[in-house]
Amino acid sequence: MTSQASASAHPLRWRILGLLGVAQLMLILDVTVVAIALPHIGTDLELSRQAVTWTVSAYTLTFGGLMLLGGRTADLIGAKRVVLAGLLIFTAASLVTGLAGSSGVLLGGRVAQGLGAALLSPAALSLVVGLFDGDERNRALGVWSALGGGGAALGVLLGGALTAGPGWPWVFYVNVPIGLAITAALARMLPRQLAAAPRPRLDVLGALLVTASSGALIYAFVRAGDDGWLTAATGWLVLLAAVGYAAFVLRQKTARSPMMDVSLLLRRPVATGTFLILMATALMIAVFFLGTFYFQHGEDYGALRTGLLFLPVAVATMAGADLTGRTIARAGPRRLAVAGLLTAAAGMALPALSLHPVTVVVGTAVAGAGTGAMFVVASATALGQVAPHEAGIASGIVSTFHEFGASIGAAVISSVAAVSLTGDTLDGFTDGFVLAAVAAAVAALAAAALTPPRGRAAPGLDLDPQVKG
Repeated sequence: MTSQASASAHPLRWRILGLLGVAQLMLILDVTVVAIALPHIGTDLELSRQAVTWTVSAYTLTFGGLMLLGGRTADLIGAKRVVLAGLLIFTAASLVTGLAGSSGVLLGGRVAQGLGAALLSPAALSLVVGLFDGDERNRALGVWSALGGGGAALGVLLGGALTAGPGWPWVFYVNVPIGLAITAALARMLPRQLAAAPRPRLDVLGALLVTASSGALIYAFVRAGDDGWLTAATGWLVLLAAVGYAAFVLRQKTARSPMMDVSLLLRRPVATGTFLILMATALMIAVFFLGTFYFQHGEDYGALRTGLLFLPVAVATMAGADLTGRTIARAGPRRLAVAGLLTAAAGMALPALSLHPVTVVVGTAVAGAGTGAMFVVASATALGQVAPHEAGIASGIVSTFHEFGASIGAAVISSVAAVSLTGDTLDGFTDGFVLAAVAAAVAALAAAALTPPRGRAAPGLDLDPQVKG
């Protein structure tokens, strides 16, 4: 960075980065911290298995479905306004969710949290990019990207400690004072923004179509655990989702200001990257979902002990991501994608063959290392060869598929393991690990065929924190 650029930079930019980073961390934590508390939430509120599953999926589905719309809104009215609005919505929704005494209020609060997150996350990243330049921007984005792995580690520990201590509502209450403090500080620190130049309208219909279609698909997967996979109801819901996705594609081709350029998904690197991020997140959620219910429901472990047992998974995920980031230029994305998926398959196979606390800890940690590698390969593959003016929308697509992967993973694993979530047998947990192992192995074959052998990594590649995992 030149001295002239340094002189014109915002003097509080690093403090602002810290505050925005903490805000982003809350959004990441709200998946893993809640996963540890799920058995207690289900017991206290007398939730059905479907409602427990939707506690995860309602948040990630809304977050992913509206994220591109949130980014467009930041472009239209200014990132500062959208960040503050997203923070306030997320904070208020956290309070409502913590106070929930029924499944309806709980799930409504989770949807509202997802809305706040969809506004906050892309607008915050836009502010980070705008506040920094040159080498400083790369450093800032490195800090931003590191939040993903740190969030996974902190989430399992914080979720266990809060649930075992003051109780599960505090996994939501803790967001309230932090959110209010960050909102007040950012309102003072963030620079005033000039009125945005006239831009195309927001594609609200497109956002509703893709979110509703994904909701129908996830609902089909959740119902299948009770009604069966080959029932007419499941088939109609899947068909409805397919029609909705087709309508979304048509809308994007005809809208004056589409949410995304769907033609990007036809490019081999972007298509492969979105497939890998979808699989990586689905497998990661499978690890947390199966593990947390196995330890707390199957082995009767407490929440804090469960959180500590998940610490190796978080550390292994960060280690896998770090090692892959260091070697991807030399080894190439195809080898590392296949290696990551095979590692995840081997890790999931261990508890599938012998279900025991030790094999679950070791197996999920090995699987975590594999998914950590996949997060980096997915981001590098999807974003490494897009033009600079396409980087923002490509990153948004990858982040959206990240959240959809979490929703789908929770729904499918919950249905496969339903017999163990609602009864005393451990067979459902075994079936869940078997499915995850087989899915990872099949995905490895697909990755070997689809992933480009070499990719040109863009300088200062932005590994979105949610993508890095």
